[in-house]
Amino acid sequence: MNHLPLIIKREYLNKVKNKSFIIMTFVSPLIMICLGLLIGFLANLNKNKERIIDVVDESGFANEIFTDTTSATKYRILTNVDLAQARTDVEEQEHYGLLYMPKVDSVSQLEENVKFYSKDTPSLTLIADLESKIEKRLTDINYKNKGFNIDKIKEARVRVNINQESYSGEKTSKLSGGLKLGFGMVAGYLLFMFIIIYGNMIMRSIIEEKTSRIIEVIISSVKPMQLMLGKIFGTSLAGISQFVIWVLVLGILSTILSAFFGVNMAEMNSGPQQEMVAEAMKNGDVQQKIGTLLNEIYSLPLANLIVMFLLFFIGGFLLYSSLYAAIGAAVDNETDTQQFMMPIMVPLILAVYVGGFTVLEDPHGTVAQVFSFIPFTSPVVMLMRIPFGVPMWQQIVSVVLLFATFMATVWFASKIYRVGILMYGKKPSYKEIYKWLKY
Repeated sequence: MNHLPLIIKREYLNKVKNKSFIIMTFVSPLIMICLGLLIGFLANLNKNKERIIDVVDESGFANEIFTDTTSATKYRILTNVDLAQARTDVEEQEHYGLLYMPKVDSVSQLEENVKFYSKDTPSLTLIADLESKIEKRLTDINYKNKGFNIDKIKEARVRVNINQESYSGEKTSKLSGGLKLGFGMVAGYLLFMFIIIYGNMIMRSIIEEKTSRIIEVIISSVKPMQLMLGKIFGTSLAGISQFVIWVLVLGILSTILSAFFGVNMAEMNSGPQQEMVAEAMKNGDVQQKIGTLLNEIYSLPLANLIVMFLLFFIGGFLLYSSLYAAIGAAVDNETDTQQFMMPIMVPLILAVYVGGFTVLEDPHGTVAQVFSFIPFTSPVVMLMRIPFGVPMWQQIVSVVLLFATFMATVWFASKIYRVGILMYGKKPSYKEIYKWLKY
């Protein structure tokens, strides 16, 4: 008799009725929202902190450079004050820092002689911003001193945007390349996290049943392979249910918390940045870029991406889940699993790195193609390659290899499972597990 549906149902109900599962299902979204609010609060707190930078200018160029101030950074040009006195005053008033521009005979002499004094190490972005302001203005002054017309120089600047097109006439761009890579990275990261979280859940479930000796009763009437598959499918359904609930609860909690605390999301987005965005939207070039972005999104093979994402996501998770189940059956406690986890984690980590670096550089290169066919790395690497245009036959072959490997892995894992779940008090080794495969 096929007990698989009953085992799947039992595993699913055991997981979703578990108190810790229920608590984490509903508490995790709240924790994520609170962390998001805390990060946003700390970021705004840091942005709202006013930084006063005093400037001692002996060169006479500061008035032309530091003409603009922001709510976060204010520049104060000191006059009739020498450097020593300025350093003392700035330190006593606890201002952010002091910028010193010495007297020079020519603009070029300021390249290595500008100094910034501060109590602590200054922000790298602030220093970069100061350097950019000074470089830009002094370059313009240098042009004028050499008799160049700045307006004509700006008009003479040429910006090249290379239009990309395949031999078949398909147009691409740097933007589309970024979108394609972004899809692959998100898909790979989701699969990676799903495998780690719920694969460990399957392994712990088997260890708990093994140590409580419940497994001895169950195995007397159920085939090991059916029991293992039931645990994998049941836990997978519980994980999907938890993920869907997280999405729903996050949306509901966001709305409730916004209403409770009187937070208007539209108002939060208002401010200088929003005004800049609104002003930029009036620019025809920006509107054209937005239109290009939408066209690039619509030009992606969305149906192909969705279908293959589901197939590779399911196949990859089932493949690694069977390995987690075999490890859970082989050991008596979670501490002993560490020696067997590395062979599982290495292909996953390798897939992420190969996908992130090799696919970015050459999605159709030899390395990317080889790893997109290896079942233990194909769920990540092939998903990253598909947006760049992978022949359908390659996708089908990769999927077939993935599910075929899953079936073979289940067969091997079930042999380990069959022996391992009844073994107690002995720490397993790779040599011992190899013997189990022959039984």
